[in-house]
Amino acid sequence: MIRRLKLSYMLYNLFNKGRLEHNVKLYKKLGLRKSYFSPICSADFRATDAAVLQENQNLPALEEIAFLKTVSVTARKSIHDFQDNGYCVIDKFLDNSQVDKINNTIDQLQSSGKLKFKYGNKLMFAIHQSPFLQDLWEDKALLELLSCLIQGEAALFQSINFIYGSQQKTHSDSIHMTTFPLGGLLGVWMALEDIGLDNGPLHYYPKSHKLPYYLNEDYDNVGTKFFLGKNGYGAYEKMLAEKVQEQKIERQVFTAKKGDLFIWHANLLHGGEPHTNKERTRKSMVMHYFDLNRICYHEISQRPALFGRAI
Repeated sequence: MIRRLKLSYMLYNLFNKGRLEHNVKLYKKLGLRKSYFSPICSADFRATDAAVLQENQNLPALEEIAFLKTVSVTARKSIHDFQDNGYCVIDKFLDNSQVDKINNTIDQLQSSGKLKFKYGNKLMFAIHQSPFLQDLWEDKALLELLSCLIQGEAALFQSINFIYGSQQKTHSDSIHMTTFPLGGLLGVWMALEDIGLDNGPLHYYPKSHKLPYYLNEDYDNVGTKFFLGKNGYGAYEKMLAEKVQEQKIERQVFTAKKGDLFIWHANLLHGGEPHTNKERTRKSMVMHYFDLNRICYHEISQRPALFGRAI
């Protein structure tokens, strides 16, 4: 019951003003009476005009970005097809020496106690412990590409490292990391070693980003003024499994080579396959990028998004 109490989150947010101020000016633009520490969810936007936040944007044109000149022909086509497919693959984004440096950095952070497992098998926010990792994933050319794909201003929000497969059930990131207007998030996944069918590869559903965004109201999880909804994440997974079965959409599995990059749309349905070979690791790194031109929050916990540092 305590975990569902909105006041507990509000008190925590109260002491993190510098990490929450990015939403305030956007609240004012929309005429929402919200403080930086207030709960926020999709139900708050029923009577608001999304176009207000997307006026006068100077968006980069895909054909003009420098990044495209550095990748293979196959990757270039995949990037061009992103809006239609909901994902793109960039083969050999990093060479072996760069990937080895990432793996060594993660090992050192773990050995020093600066990086520990949370939520089961996740190593959270290594980017906050390593200038090398922060700089790598805030590379100017990469951010330009991501800004083009997200059709806004992409900013690095978080990182997650895995040693073994996540084995997470099919989901859309928009239930966890949400924006208004919807769609202002990108997932970026890096293979830190070769990944086959037996050590927990990603699965995904091409074009599933064109399905509706399934949020709290879709499975009676809005809650009340004082409490979060009681149905929780298990009910969301169950609902989504039913939607996938109804739609009969194609499931794909991404077997990756060390250094390959997979980028997906905010609403692409994806998850982790079973990690059946326990003698193999499945080292990978996931980054999530928000669009700073949109309100950024977490639908399921109704919390504004805490950026690692003040924007």
